[in-house]
Amino acid sequence: MFILNKETREVLVTAFALFSLFFGAGNLILPPLLGNKSGDLWWLVALGFCSSAVLIPIMGIMAHAKLQGTIFDFGKKVSPTFSLIYSLLIYAISISLPSPRTAAVTHEMAIQPFFDSPPLLTSIIYFALVFVFVINRSQILNILGKLLTPAIILILFLIIGTALFSYDFTFSETAFHNPLSEGILEGYQTFDAIGAVVVGGVIIISINLKKKEATYKEKKILIKRAGWLAGLSLFLIYAGLIVTGAIMHGEFSADISRTALLSGISTKTLGGTANLFLSILVSLACFTTAVGIVTGTADFIKYRFHDSQPVYLTTAILGCILGIVMGQFNVGYIIAVALPALMFIYPITIALILLNIVPDKFASEKVFRAVVITTIIFSVPDFLGSIGFTEALSEVQGYIPLSSYSLGWVLPAGVVFVIMNLLHKKQS
Repeated sequence: MFILNKETREVLVTAFALFSLFFGAGNLILPPLLGNKSGDLWWLVALGFCSSAVLIPIMGIMAHAKLQGTIFDFGKKVSPTFSLIYSLLIYAISISLPSPRTAAVTHEMAIQPFFDSPPLLTSIIYFALVFVFVINRSQILNILGKLLTPAIILILFLIIGTALFSYDFTFSETAFHNPLSEGILEGYQTFDAIGAVVVGGVIIISINLKKKEATYKEKKILIKRAGWLAGLSLFLIYAGLIVTGAIMHGEFSADISRTALLSGISTKTLGGTANLFLSILVSLACFTTAVGIVTGTADFIKYRFHDSQPVYLTTAILGCILGIVMGQFNVGYIIAVALPALMFIYPITIALILLNIVPDKFASEKVFRAVVITTIIFSVPDFLGSIGFTEALSEVQGYIPLSSYSLGWVLPAGVVFVIMNLLHKKQS
C-alpha cells in the first residue's frame, strides 16, 4: 500500500486549503468566454490570464511565506497609514464587487434557468442567508467547502477531458487586438491577487495553530511547496477551460454570456443532469465565498475597533446590504463596474507582492515608497481610461510605454526599482 509520509501529507493538505481559498466558483465563468473569443491565439490569452490569475497570486503566497503576518504587513514598509488605507480599500472592494458577483452567478446559473423570479429576490434571500451564517459563524460551511471543491474539480476535469477528446482542434480567428494583455486584464477579474494578500494570512494562522513547534524556515518551505502545487492545479483548470472554449467556438452564438457559456459547455459535454449538478455545486461554493468575504471584512474592522462586537454586526449588515444592491445586477454589468477599481488597486497589489518577495537588501523602505508611488501615479491614466476618458488621455498615454495595453505602470515601476537600488548601492 502506498503511504504518504507526514511532510508530504502536510504539503498536500495546505495546498488543498490554498486551492480552495483561491478557487472562487465565480471565477469559473471567466476562462470559457475568454477562450471562445481568443480563437487560434488561445495559448497567448491563456498565458496572460494565468500570469495575473495564477502566477501573481502564488507569488503573493510566497510573500506571505516570507512575512508570515497579515495583509497589513504587505504595505507597512511604505507607511503604517498607507498600509491601513490599502487594507481598508481591499476589504471595501471585496464586499462591493466579488461578493455580490457570487449572488449574480448563482441567479444566472441555478435560478434563472428554472424559475421566473427577479434577480432582486434572489439577491435578498441570498444575502439574508449570508448574514445568518456570518453572525453564527457555523462550521457547516467549512465542511461543505471540503466536499464542494473536489466535486467541482472532478466535473470540470470531466468537461475539459470530454471536450478535448470529442472536438477537433480547429480554431476561429481571434477577436482580440492584443491577446496577451486581454488575458492579463481578464485575470484581474478573478480577484486572486487580492485574495492572496487576504487569505494568505488565514493560512499562516492555521499553520501556526497546527505546527506550534515548527521553525520559521520549516513553515516557509511548507507554504512555498503548497503554493506552487495549488498554482499548478489552478493553471490546469484555467488553461483547460480556455482551450475548451476555443475548440467549441462554433457551438454557441457570439453574444452569449459568461454564465450561459459555462452552462452550455457543461450540457454539451456531460449532459443536462451534470449541468444541473454543476449549477448547484457552483451556487453553494459561491455562497461559501460570500460568507468568507463578509466575515473576513467584519473581522478586520472589528479588530481595528478593539474587538467591538457592535462594529462586527454593523459591518456584516452593511456588507450584506451592499451585496443585495449590487447582486441584483447581471454578471456582465458587475464585471464592467469592477474594471476601474481593479485598474487602480491591482497594480498596487502586484507591486507590493513583488516587493515583498525580493531579497530585503533590494527592498528597503525607500525602494518600497518610490515604487509604490510610481505605480499609483502611472496607474491613474489606465484608471481614468477605464471610466471613459480615453480620448482626453490619448496624448498623455502616447508617451507612456505599454499604456495602450492598460499596463502603463509596469515599465516606470521597474525603472524606479532599478534606479533606487543603484542609488542605494552607490551610497553604501
